[in-house]
Amino acid sequence: MKKEIHPTSKPTIFVDTSCGAEFFANSTVKSNETRTVDGIEYQVFNVEISSASHPFYTGKQILVDTARRVEKFHEKTAKTKIASETRKGKKVKKAKAKVSADKKEKTAKKVKK
Repeated sequence: MKKEIHPTSKPTIFVDTSCGAEFFANSTVKSNETRTVDGIEYQVFNVEISSASHPFYTGKQILVDTARRVEKFHEKTAKTKIASETRKGKKVKKAKAKVSADKKEKTAKKVKK
């Protein structure tokens, strides 16, 4: 390995600011704040979220605005149901055209007689 090209690894305390949990590890992150624990000087690096406070890891997932999302979904499906009932597809239009054409033929035959 080449010397002086690799970053130096220092003992670091990662502090979760949301719950106060602390994780001790070696890291290359730089911090101005230091703390001495058991005679060892650690860099202190604050993080907003960690495995101690993340909802996925804690199992305390908070569902925000779920009720309104469900209501919006039901409103959209109701609108599509109404639209699909009033909308006429190609098959319906072709059938109506065929019926009207048949009626015209029958009336034309009656007139000829």
